[in-house]
Amino acid sequence: MNDTLQIVIHPLVQHKLSLMRDKTTPTALFRQLAGEIAMLLAHDVTRDLPLIDRPIETPLCPMQAPVLAGRNPALVSILRAGNGFLDGMLTVMPMARVGFIGLYRDEATLQPVQYYCKLPADLGARRVVLVDPMLATGNSAAAAVDLIKQAGGRDIVMACLLAAPEGVARLQAAHPALRIVTAALDDRLDARGYIVPGLGDAGDRLFGTA
Repeated sequence: MNDTLQIVIHPLVQHKLSLMRDKTTPTALFRQLAGEIAMLLAHDVTRDLPLIDRPIETPLCPMQAPVLAGRNPALVSILRAGNGFLDGMLTVMPMARVGFIGLYRDEATLQPVQYYCKLPADLGARRVVLVDPMLATGNSAAAAVDLIKQAGGRDIVMACLLAAPEGVARLQAAHPALRIVTAALDDRLDARGYIVPGLGDAGDRLFGTA
């Protein structure tokens, strides 16, 4: 591990995450909580975005007001579970451009298989936020970052609900400068590549599928 990993220990984040871990939490509430945590994590994901001053007029007087500099951020969702995290980020950053990377995990090899990729233009001029609830083996995340870099992305942050030490190590080895923002670093992966204690299959719980 290195200092590119940031665990957000805000009480609201931890409380909501505990509700998501509970196996009795229904799909609608699980989905709502994922969006709420995404909104809270967006604060840390965007904390170092550059600002410039521009002139405006308040109801009382003119002033130089800070606004975001450069192009709007890009949000990139790893399908399908990433979409459950995407909506919360978009609530905070409605001006963001949105991209999608379709990857599924081969259950025998635990390696990612790509089936779709559509990314915004000018990624090199944007903060790119890669969203996926689970950083488990790290293989899919590393492959997604590869695709973003091939499209010109340089300023990349990953936002996730949960991370496993194995996934963090894999992603940091492949992309050492990448910042990872997560609500928790769990204990380990099990033999199937699931995060323990985790919260189960995030996609199934978000969308009510078995």
